[in-house]
Amino acid sequence: MIDVQRLRVLRTVAEHGSFNRAAAALRLTPSAVSQHVAALERSLGAQVVARSTRGVTLTPAGRIMVGAAESVAAELVHAQRQVDRLDSGRTRITIATFTSGGRLLLPLALTHLAAAHPDTVIHVREAEPEDSLPLVRQGAVDLALAYHFDGPLPGRPGPASSLVWTALLEDPLHVVLPDAHPLAGRESLDIAELAAEPWVLGCLKTEAYLRRYAERAGFDPEVRSTTTDYFFARSLVAAGLGISLVPSIAQTPPVAGVRSVPIAPPSPTRHIGVAAIRRRGLPQVVTMVRALQRQAAELDGTDPHATT
Repeated sequence: MIDVQRLRVLRTVAEHGSFNRAAAALRLTPSAVSQHVAALERSLGAQVVARSTRGVTLTPAGRIMVGAAESVAAELVHAQRQVDRLDSGRTRITIATFTSGGRLLLPLALTHLAAAHPDTVIHVREAEPEDSLPLVRQGAVDLALAYHFDGPLPGRPGPASSLVWTALLEDPLHVVLPDAHPLAGRESLDIAELAAEPWVLGCLKTEAYLRRYAERAGFDPEVRSTTTDYFFARSLVAAGLGISLVPSIAQTPPVAGVRSVPIAPPSPTRHIGVAAIRRRGLPQVVTMVRALQRQAAELDGTDPHATT
């Protein structure tokens, strides 16, 4: 029998990358963490972590067990909510979302959820994908409206996880320039044409994305201003501090004095979707995913995808 506490310790080691940091998070000693992992390895008959002077990494067996640990933790949280419902007679659902996607997609979907399940208590919390997706896997939230760029989902688990990703919308990034800029009237721009421009960032993750595309175009972008808000970034563009790279859905409400120009293919794009745990007994999650699909399809002008 696999000990659930040992799975929890392994998951924390994987999250923090070392026994010492995992011990601090769990309020245990490093020796106790090491003993839990060693006991798990003995019970499995397989090594779950590879130890080195730079920390620990998961072995293939370790990745399988961390996926199992996440599923077990999520099911325990779900079971607790079902028990709570016995007393209150009401179901609670928690939704995590990033700001621009939540502003555009959530309101009508939440209205539909409330109408379909009037006894449901709905909670919404703001979180970026690197934070919200682990919360879904852990059962702390029921679903997350999230995004990723060219690569995989942030911290995407291995095949043992029951995390389901449903694609909703493609969200291309556009160049935002002052109205008076010589390139503002163009129908599209090649990013290489912007090599000499100063940049304003509206999201720190956009910088890595910008630098990757700029490297392909043969230049190193000069970043003069950084913010965590696309509206503020567009306001700085209007003030003449530089140009910016802003997702399509983050360009509302409008800012006076700027113009948005698409980037010529291959254009940088955010892939927006919703992540949830596949489990029985929570129809509110299914209702919410379908409502988000319908809302995204209306924005995109296409038919909704079938649920995954």
